[in-house]
Amino acid sequence: MELYEELVARGLIAQVTNEEEIKKLINTGKATFYIGFDPTADSLHVGHFMALCLMKRLQEGGNKPIALVGGGTGMIGDPSGRTDMRLMMTKETIDHNCECFKKQMSRFIDFSEGKALMVNNADWLMDLNYIEFIRDIGSQFSVNKMLAAECYKQRLERGLNFLEFNYMLMQSYDFLMLYEKYGCNLEFGGDDQWSNMLGGTELIRKKLGKDAHAMTITLLLNSEGKKMGKTAKGAVWLDPNKTSPFDFYQYWRNVDDKDVIKCLKMLTFLPIEEIQAMEVWEGAELNKAKEILAYELTKLVHGEEEAEKAQSAAKNIFSAGSSENMPETSLSDEDFVDGKVDLIGILVKAGLVKSRSEGRRAIEQGGVVVNDEKIVDVYASYTKDAFGADFIVRRGKKNFRKITL
Repeated sequence: MELYEELVARGLIAQVTNEEEIKKLINTGKATFYIGFDPTADSLHVGHFMALCLMKRLQEGGNKPIALVGGGTGMIGDPSGRTDMRLMMTKETIDHNCECFKKQMSRFIDFSEGKALMVNNADWLMDLNYIEFIRDIGSQFSVNKMLAAECYKQRLERGLNFLEFNYMLMQSYDFLMLYEKYGCNLEFGGDDQWSNMLGGTELIRKKLGKDAHAMTITLLLNSEGKKMGKTAKGAVWLDPNKTSPFDFYQYWRNVDDKDVIKCLKMLTFLPIEEIQAMEVWEGAELNKAKEILAYELTKLVHGEEEAEKAQSAAKNIFSAGSSENMPETSLSDEDFVDGKVDLIGILVKAGLVKSRSEGRRAIEQGGVVVNDEKIVDVYASYTKDAFGADFIVRRGKKNFRKITL
């Protein structure tokens, strides 16, 4: 099975502009392709995960990835998939986020000489002359056609401002610049980016008389049609300081039965034949498939050692109640008032709840356990002496924290 055919078998491809040409480029290792990442946070998250895995697959097939960090477009904000306007970010925040992205991407992509590029569209967008840009690039776009695009339709009801309206022109211009500077002949993106990507291929054709191609990646949705990568605590981040390797492992260990095979196909590098053999698994075997998924993805993001620790901790916690390798949260003197810290404060500090009100509800509903004892007193508090031995807090069935001083 050649590379393009494997991408299809894994369910990764949603739409393509010219399948025969794209197949030829990918299978012969002649694709110089780019995927854009807008730096809206200081860490990549599970929503970016599939794009990173795709870049890795294609690079291993001899193709050349370009990771485009949106230092320029980040100043505007992509309206795709949103009903409200993104918060404006300062240049300093964007630059910091771009640096964080570089470190995380290097776990997936080999950026050594000639094998891949990381570029920032601020290099050409920030110094544009507006009049020249509108005359040269804006004249190539039909407003009627732009307003029909799905990415703008969703925002029109709530109010689409002119700043956001420029986004399609910016992204299309990115593709043009990458084509001219680096010979980039293919753009990848989420399926919600299709209109913007077509804008880029058409701009290259109009300005240069050349053919460039676009391919969208299937969005990572669960069986209910919702984007994966969200928990009660928020996004599942690739930064271990935001989402611990244990919590990352647990997220994938707890995916719905209906989603596990799809995630194995789309995100892991296990042979497709091995995954297809799991499609008939049920019951305990399906739980084994979830463990494989969680381990493989944790190893990919955090390394083999952290994957082993997370898997060991999960097994110890749920089989023997052991605290070895359990994720920890340390309390400081500032957490204690009059020598005590309340349980709600511990839950918030440990990230088991997002707010004190959520912590109160969790306790009232009987969902909080301290050292195997269900706590229903919302005013429960503890002195420092309580933390001399293991102090294990559990919210629900699968969210544990060892609390230390």
